[in-house]
Amino acid sequence: MKKLFLITNCILLAVGNCGGPLIMRLYFLRGGSRIWFSSWLETGGWSIILLPLLASYIRRRRTAPGAALLHIKPRLFAAAAAIGVLTGLDDYLYAYGVSKLPVSTTTLLVATQLAFTAAFAFLVVGQRFTAYSVNAVVLLTAGPVVLGLHASGDRPEGEGDREYWVGFFMTLAAAALYGLILPLVELAYKSAKQEITYTLVMEMQLVMCFFATAFCTVGMIINNDFQVISREAREYQLGETKYYLVVVWNAIIWQCFYLGAIGVIFYSSSLLSAIIIHVLFPLTQTLAIIFYHESFPAEKGVAFFLALWGFTSYFVGEIRYNDNNNNKNIPTAVVQTHHLET
Repeated sequence: MKKLFLITNCILLAVGNCGGPLIMRLYFLRGGSRIWFSSWLETGGWSIILLPLLASYIRRRRTAPGAALLHIKPRLFAAAAAIGVLTGLDDYLYAYGVSKLPVSTTTLLVATQLAFTAAFAFLVVGQRFTAYSVNAVVLLTAGPVVLGLHASGDRPEGEGDREYWVGFFMTLAAAALYGLILPLVELAYKSAKQEITYTLVMEMQLVMCFFATAFCTVGMIINNDFQVISREAREYQLGETKYYLVVVWNAIIWQCFYLGAIGVIFYSSSLLSAIIIHVLFPLTQTLAIIFYHESFPAEKGVAFFLALWGFTSYFVGEIRYNDNNNNKNIPTAVVQTHHLET
């Protein structure tokens, strides 16, 4: 059952990781312009989690009539709320980047998240560093440098230098922040003074997404987004009906990403969550090129190669570490750490 749930969460993470950036970019490409609203949609589908939680509660009531409605205790609730606020900030940074950059570029920049996760995991949950992981950090850092040196050919039509570079660094900041968030989730699991079950994981996700959405709601109110949504829908290039379809599916697909990410962390580790995200980024880039006809010049190819090399280096290092431990008959700890909000 554990393997089945892990596979299910991997599938949810894959759907969210590939579909989220594409549908968010579609919103901006066809006339959408509200960044706070777009960031709100990344976690605005939190109410979907109420359905499996209700099913879990009904099942518990059948076996134990006095079962509590919720498992989460105040300590873990507070941790989830704090992480949720950070997630809301990360949503805004990422949405800003997607509004200014092609999907293929944002995907390459987000690939640096593995390096940030490794660094923060070392500080937060004691993740070890090896020659392989150091090599991966260097390679994943070099990719954005290559993109930055050849940024002139990657700007969307009609976009100035300032807009491009703000989006560039906002995306990097989003990668760095989510690189911190995933180890914090793992730390919350380890520090919780209660049994961690998948139902509890869903409750934690509900709290995180609620507070992330509340954070973005404040931004929407300040930016007057609620007043212009109906007008934006009427003026949307694909039509009003498709505007709302894009909005609804935006919320659903991103919820798949977040639920899948924390589910993988629960059943395995934050590092495996990050690895799955990075394994899928070539597919996301390919889909962006197919559907949005984005260019893929030489510098993107170099950055892609560096990211793939960095990922391979990290993964090979993990395999060798585990093999060495097994050969010494030392129980291998579950691989710790890491994202990616997407």
